[in-house]
Amino acid sequence: MSQDGERIAKYLARAGIASRREAERLIADGRVSVNGRVLHTPAFKVTHKDDIRFDGSVVADKPPMRLWRYHKPSGLVTSHKDEKGRETVFSKLPKDLGRVISVGRLDITSEGLLLLTNDGELARALELPSTGWARRYRARAFGQVTQVQLDSLRKGIVIDGIPTGPIEAVLDKQQGGNAWVSVTLREGKNREVRRALETLGLQVNRLIRTSYGPFQLGTLAVGDVEAVKAKVLRDQVRHLIDIPKAPVKSPRAAKPRKLSGKGQPRNRQPGTR
Repeated sequence: MSQDGERIAKYLARAGIASRREAERLIADGRVSVNGRVLHTPAFKVTHKDDIRFDGSVVADKPPMRLWRYHKPSGLVTSHKDEKGRETVFSKLPKDLGRVISVGRLDITSEGLLLLTNDGELARALELPSTGWARRYRARAFGQVTQVQLDSLRKGIVIDGIPTGPIEAVLDKQQGGNAWVSVTLREGKNREVRRALETLGLQVNRLIRTSYGPFQLGTLAVGDVEAVKAKVLRDQVRHLIDIPKAPVKSPRAAKPRKLSGKGQPRNRQPGTR
């Protein structure tokens, strides 16, 4: 941060309150104050010496940048609040995780890897298509398809009048009336995998994200959350965003944490009985 400070929206994003764009909305709604003065414009600079508050609570100095892998189950909305009263991803996270935001979203019926962070600037950097990071999925879809048909998706499709980038799709197997397809894309437009397969007459009935860039779902069980080690995080994102040069101390033995009650079955491998 310069001696003159940094813009309030960026400060809030760095503190993990929200992404920079969402922080601007919070400011416009009058939910942010500086030194007792309610702000209504993001055109304002602050320093760590200012008394910065969100909904009346003090915004602490920016904590060390953190990233977590979370195995999202089907049935949760990727939102802090849902107007329909549905359960959200964030309502299921342990309280001691603190306030985190997601890197992108997964639909309510989608499963698999969801990255969480306490840094809004990091979330924004990882979401940008310019990172070139691949998002990989396994889709189970009702219908019959051939590899030749799937290869046609390499040209991309048009969603709401906007063309997508190339979509790589590989037929893993045909199992009864369903096809299992591995899909790789690099932009992640709204419902892109589902819409792409719909153009081939397939109806997706299960969708699992298996990786986001270099971060893998691996064997992380449904409902578990696990911290990415500080060194791994620095190595993977330092070309995308400024991060502290000094190593950030990771918590001891960042073991996966089961978020649901006892007795929940461990997840099976997709496509197995």
